[in-house]
Amino acid sequence: MDKKDLKKTGVSTAGAVFRDLGFMDYEKALELQIRTRDRIIEGPGVPDHIYFVQHPRVYTLGKRGGRENLMVSEFFLERENIRVIQTSRGGNITFHCPGQAVLYPVVHLERARIGVKDFVAGLEAVMERTAAQLGVHTAGDPVKRGLWAGASKIGSVGLAVKKGVSIHGLALNITPDLTPFSWIHPCGFENLAMTSIEKELLAQGKTQDLSTDRIKEMMFGHFCDIFHFTPVEDQGNRIDKR
Repeated sequence: MDKKDLKKTGVSTAGAVFRDLGFMDYEKALELQIRTRDRIIEGPGVPDHIYFVQHPRVYTLGKRGGRENLMVSEFFLERENIRVIQTSRGGNITFHCPGQAVLYPVVHLERARIGVKDFVAGLEAVMERTAAQLGVHTAGDPVKRGLWAGASKIGSVGLAVKKGVSIHGLALNITPDLTPFSWIHPCGFENLAMTSIEKELLAQGKTQDLSTDRIKEMMFGHFCDIFHFTPVEDQGNRIDKR
């Protein structure tokens, strides 16, 4: 689907609850997504939820595997305090860390009339528009997926869908330490270079306000624009109450 057609995806009356989870362990965020998905499946009146979060350093494995693409020992990981977690999302191994903007849209795709492929393309567009707003040119790749700045990958997308409701989502590198990406074959690709918004701006001799709150508002805004969602308040008990 062409990026210019993405605004036609979904329905203009769709509402979603947008939450900033702050800094949260990966497993706790995953439990919240699953709990939210189950509530949406069980209750037709429960709105979709869009979660923004950053994680401590962690490698996650997809349904295609990934441990074979981990290039360091368990001892090394323990020393570096990096966990490895198996997930149900598509794709292979990736890395999450502070400085990476993660968006988890728990969305009833069937209710919103959004196909999975269109949803993936839309999430790539959220990252692409965010990067462009920050002064970094990027593009998607219909074969490798994700978001790319030249030959380097800057953002990833991975989903799991159950009964029409998605979990997992996107991760855009803003100001992360990219070193741990060199200890894996990211997404299963050997010799894949990873980059970030910060690195690309430095290469251009530019600076930008890369504060977390600014990135969050950009991503929420682009998500609403692309999929025609409107922020709403959860009228029931907050699913993400901690």
